[in-house]
Amino acid sequence: MNQTLLQVEGLTRFYGPLQAVKSMSFEVRQGEVLGFLGPNGAGKTTTMQMLTGNLAPSAGSVTVAGHDLLEDPRAAKAAVGYLPEQPPVYRELSVDEYLDYCAALNRIERSKRRAAREAAKEKCGLTQVGRRLIGNLSKGYQQRVGIAQAIIHLPPVIILDEPTAGLDPIQIREIRHLIRDLGRDHSVILSTHILPEVQSVCTRVQIINKGELVLSDSIEGLAQRMQSSMLTVRFRQAPDRDTLDRLPGVTKSETRDDGSWRLYHDPATDPAEALVTLSVERGWGLTALIPQQASLEDIFVELTTEETAPAEAKA
Repeated sequence: MNQTLLQVEGLTRFYGPLQAVKSMSFEVRQGEVLGFLGPNGAGKTTTMQMLTGNLAPSAGSVTVAGHDLLEDPRAAKAAVGYLPEQPPVYRELSVDEYLDYCAALNRIERSKRRAAREAAKEKCGLTQVGRRLIGNLSKGYQQRVGIAQAIIHLPPVIILDEPTAGLDPIQIREIRHLIRDLGRDHSVILSTHILPEVQSVCTRVQIINKGELVLSDSIEGLAQRMQSSMLTVRFRQAPDRDTLDRLPGVTKSETRDDGSWRLYHDPATDPAEALVTLSVERGWGLTALIPQQASLEDIFVELTTEETAPAEAKA
């Protein structure tokens, strides 16, 4: 079984009286690509800053490749590659100069820096632009340079914050392929707002809301959640919500802007027949009944749209 490369226990962060991250615990194993999702203000950026040692937690622990981040910070940080939301590039340097500098920062032996630089460039599609100034590159290529600096020292754990932002469709496909390749030998955490990206790249997904984990599941488990478990229905006469909620298997009902209803139900129990019977008995005038599959977007919205103030102003 692949070893655990990142272990998080009870991770908590306060900003004054505001608790931005609430006792978060999870692990990431070698060979896993973890999709880390959450709405703005959920605590994603705060969490990633703590995982990389850029922000001290108020409580809890982070262990990277067997090294406690607080007790052995140098070894733990050396085992992490991090691409923040804004790539940390120096525009006045060429790509080669910058990656040589990053190799030195990561204590790669001088005799091995050129090989490390060229390997990172090849993985990120930068072979042809090594001598160009970073400031003269497109945003997409600057993003690639940011990924290259995160992986140049071949860290066990790689944390990528919006790595495909600003890339064209061809570049996005190439970076997703790179992330899948990295996930074979490393632990990768991918923060993104592109939900299809999670399904195409990740092996596991976590959703954070108001500083708490509200979902942690494998992509296979997520697929089961997305089985046909929703009905869209329309009536001439509006029914009452309580009656709909009492139908066999129905877990939640909601109205939509176009006047239709959406009924969420247990995949093992289809309430369609009972709904038709009840509609005739009550004279609701059922005009549409459409079975649908829940998408990742539906699950995300359902888990993150509570009427509560966000836990953090920036995430």
